[in-house]
Amino acid sequence: MNADILIVGAGPAGIFSAIELIRLGKNSNIVMLEKGKPIEKRSCPKIQTGKCMNCGPYCHITTGFSGAGAFSDGKLSLSHAVGGDLPELIGEEEAQALIDYADTIYLEFGAAQEAEGIENPEKTKRIRRRAIQAGLKLVDCPIRHMGTEKGQELYARIQAYLLDHGVQILFGTEALNLILEQDRCLGAEAQRAGENEVFRINAPVTIVATGRRGAGWLDRICNENGIEHQSGTVDIGVRVEVRNEIIEEVNTILYESKLIGYPKPFKDKVRTFCQNPGGFVSQENYDNSLAVVNGHSYKDKKSANTNVAILSSHKFSEPFKQPISYAQKIGELTNMLGAGRILVQRYGDILDGKRTWQEELPKSNVKPSLADAVAGDITSAMPYRTMTNIINFIRALDHVVPGFASAETLLYSPELKFYSNRIKMNKLLETNIRGLHCLGDSSGWTRGLMMSSAMGVLMGRLLS
Repeated sequence: MNADILIVGAGPAGIFSAIELIRLGKNSNIVMLEKGKPIEKRSCPKIQTGKCMNCGPYCHITTGFSGAGAFSDGKLSLSHAVGGDLPELIGEEEAQALIDYADTIYLEFGAAQEAEGIENPEKTKRIRRRAIQAGLKLVDCPIRHMGTEKGQELYARIQAYLLDHGVQILFGTEALNLILEQDRCLGAEAQRAGENEVFRINAPVTIVATGRRGAGWLDRICNENGIEHQSGTVDIGVRVEVRNEIIEEVNTILYESKLIGYPKPFKDKVRTFCQNPGGFVSQENYDNSLAVVNGHSYKDKKSANTNVAILSSHKFSEPFKQPISYAQKIGELTNMLGAGRILVQRYGDILDGKRTWQEELPKSNVKPSLADAVAGDITSAMPYRTMTNIINFIRALDHVVPGFASAETLLYSPELKFYSNRIKMNKLLETNIRGLHCLGDSSGWTRGLMMSSAMGVLMGRLLS
């Protein structure tokens, strides 16, 4: 098969590259590879069964058109200060302009018109004052919340748009390897699900945008083929769940509190991420049967709880160069303790040095929204440094949100973010391999829907 432009991965970065190419008249022969299914065929059986079924050969929450974004809570961060390090590569002004433009596309396809976190500046100051007193930084970032169900509808319209404009999307097709000759990429080798035949897609331009789920695959490809990259930061943490009443002020005024701290004694960066008012804790599975925790929220359907990730960032130096594998090992150990399921523990039990027992959970005000999580001891698998960072950050956060550090606050583990492998690129998004570009979370330059989308827009423009 021949293509003018080959896009590996149908997540936001790849999708928005294709959209911009279409709008600039460069869509004559675009081929997109996606190992998962079209969005209308993506569904999680847990809705009917009440428990994770460990779907094979991949998890439908993380794989398929629009990637994990289709089953996330659909929050679009509208500031260049949130979502990754792309501004370091291209400059803050250009990054913000790309975000503003990508936002118009989301609005065109049905995103909510209202933005959260911009209507109460005086009340925001009050929250920021408490954050400063606690040694934390509150990041200003308007949020456009689509909701899980509305996000799926929006991405379905985008999928139809791409197909209507001639983009050939090969669903159920996995990229096995890139085709490299000397210092040039000539396409990729691929295989359709259920078939033994490996076929070749020839393309003078190849865009790899495989998302967090494909970060490990891209790391392997880089190591095997001399694609210049460096070990970046890996985020390891927990998903915290509290009653809505505890965090109601922040939910109402900001919708999402983006807080950053550097707690003693290690002074590593610790941050909140992906806050879901009235949301639900969820489980995602990766190819190696690794179960990780996440969270989402619907536009209409609400729970009695709010969940938010607390992530501790770890930057490794020489000689260690396997941060993704490091995080995976922590996840595997936690999964072992939970018999393949997500572990949950009460904050008070962690401080008391005891595990949480299943029969204790119904007695608390906070009822787990992830019903099949296993009560246990997450500290038996979490590294001491990471756990210390999280505990001290929660103590600081309690000054911003009184009651957050309640004894019955729930901590789910493992929450892992696989975007630590950073591809070396210039401002034109060129790698050291001619004809090869890497985008989105798997490139190590973005974290989240909007920044990935903005990077995709930039790629489309550079190729036009």
